[in-house]
Parts: sequence; structure tokens; C-alpha cells
Amino acid sequence: MKKHNFSAGPCILPAEVFQQASEAVLDFNNSGLSILEISHRSKDFVAVIEEARNLALELLQLDNNKYTALFLHGGASMQFLMTPHNLLEKKAAYLNTGTWASKAIKEAKLFGEVIEVASSEDKNFNYIPKNFEIPTGIDYFHCTSNNTIYGTQLKSFPKSNAPLVCDMSSDIFSRDIDYSQFDLIYAGAQKNIGPAGTTLVIINKAILGKVSRKIPSILDYKSHIEKESMFNTPSVFAIYTSLLNLRWLKKQGGVSALAKINKHKAELLYAELDRNPLFTPYANKEDRSLMNITFNLANPELSHTFDALWQQAGINALNGHRSLGGYRASIYNALTVESVQLLTEVMQELENKA
Repeated sequence: MKKHNFSAGPCILPAEVFQQASEAVLDFNNSGLSILEISHRSKDFVAVIEEARNLALELLQLDNNKYTALFLHGGASMQFLMTPHNLLEKKAAYLNTGTWASKAIKEAKLFGEVIEVASSEDKNFNYIPKNFEIPTGIDYFHCTSNNTIYGTQLKSFPKSNAPLVCDMSSDIFSRDIDYSQFDLIYAGAQKNIGPAGTTLVIINKAILGKVSRKIPSILDYKSHIEKESMFNTPSVFAIYTSLLNLRWLKKQGGVSALAKINKHKAELLYAELDRNPLFTPYANKEDRSLMNITFNLANPELSHTFDALWQQAGINALNGHRSLGGYRASIYNALTVESVQLLTEVMQELENKA
């Protein structure tokens, strides 16, 4: 039976990416060697990481003279630390929209004053705060574009004279926005980029070198830029698979093309959630994520029946995050419209049985 993978991450990737990556595990570039054993300094892999870095900027329509792309270790959690280490001299402003934003705030407080401009914690992060003010005299403003746990997403981004930093781990490459408004973007790979094990960081080089503290070399963005993302041994297989996925994305027509499909998928599922009286969407309607759709059963006693139905249909990983419960359908770039339609049909089947 075909599996329909709604996992929040590590998540579904295109079938052709899995195929190409598996072939490279056995023989990479007809070299007689596996991608798992080649030197990261080899000509073949240097070509891989250079193409991946350039393609990431191309797909986001960013000037490669102004911006640079890096593939680093440690996930977005490491960027919670690296961002203030490199940018926070006195004070920074943060928007708190969920667990990951809260973790980023915790790390930033180690380096200077953190101003929390707004928070949606009062309603367990089911909405995006509006009409907040970004103070002047800050080193940067930080936000999280999409909240995987709660299913909310920023639809627009505030204007500020300070550098704009964004954690885009769960919606990068998924929607058509002006990425040049950001000065630093970071994203764990395991959503719309590739497999777990690497992190994409996009930096406007002009914002660096402004702090007075000494930064450990491994945590200094400038170290990684100077060594062209090869300061230490990179995650070879994860970066190669990410390159395959970025090539696939370009072949589909780029971010704009995928954005239309993603919008269609989300509309299908939200329409069923709004129509079907057995389900209750979690996130505030105007802040609903197009990537992570969170919902509950109106009657929890139906959970056993619903769980059996979606599992029998070949649907995988529909349970909500352990901290929130309920259900979560993650509909990243590689998830097909067919999979979303199947989920809506299962919801309708539950309605017919109830």
C-alpha cells in the first residue's frame, strides 16, 4: 500500500529524489564510490556544495554578491545561538509565536537585552500577534515565519530599519514572498530542503562584523563564509540530497509554481475542516499555516475510529505534536494533492460513520 506521509519532519521528499539519492549511496557519479564515503574535499563534492549554495539563492531570487548561502550543522537550534553571538551587541527584538521562538529568545538572552515585542502565549500560540511596534536602536528583529507545532504562519513581515532575521525552518521555498527583505534566514533542512543533518543559512554579508565580542571560530558566520561552507567537514549526504531536492524544485517551476500548489492543497483541507462538524481547526483563521494544518476532533471519543480509518488508508504521522495533541497534517512541497484529497475523504468517511 502506498504511504501518504504527513510527517512534520523529517518529512516527505519527492520520489525521484529518494531514487537518485539511493543510487548515489551505491555509486556516486560513476566513481565506484558511495556518496557516504567520498572526501568532502573531492572535486565531485565541491561541485555539489557550490551548486547547492548557488541554487538556494537563485530559487529565493537573492543577489549572490550581496547574500551568501551556507550549509551548517546543529539545526535551527544552533542558529538560536549563532544569531545573537554574531549580531547582538546590546539589544534585539523578538516576536514570540511559539515553542521555537521561545527557545530562540532564551538563547539570545545570554548575549544581551531581549525585547519581546509581542507574544501569543496567552492563547497557547493559536494566533499571530498584530499591530506591535518594533523599537528603535536594536541590533536586529527576529521572527519565526511558520509555527510547526501550532499551525500558524506570518502572512506579512514588519518593516524596520534594523536587520530582519527569520527562522524559516518549516516554510522556506514554499511560498512566493520577497526574500530580499530579510538579512538572515535560517532553516533546518528536514522540511522543504532535504533530509535531517544540515541547516541552510542565508546571510546578507553586510550585517556581520558589528559586535565587539570575540566569537569562537566554529560559531562565526565569517569563518564559514571565508571557507565557502567547508570550515569543517560538512554533512555530505544531507547536502547532496538537498541539492537533488532543490533541482527538483527548479524543475517544477520554482517557488512560485510550488506556492500555487501548496495554496490549493491547504484550501482543500481547510475547506473540509470548516465544513465537517466533527473537526475543529486549532489556529486562528487569518493566521492559518499553509504547511502545518492543526486540528482536533469535536468529540474526542471518535479518536479511536478516526485513527483506525486514516491508518488503514495508508496515511502516516497525522498525530499532533506531543506538547499540543490533536492532529497535524504537514503538507510540504513534495506532498501531492492526491494525498490531501485522500485525507479529506477519510474525514468524510468518519462523518458518515458517526
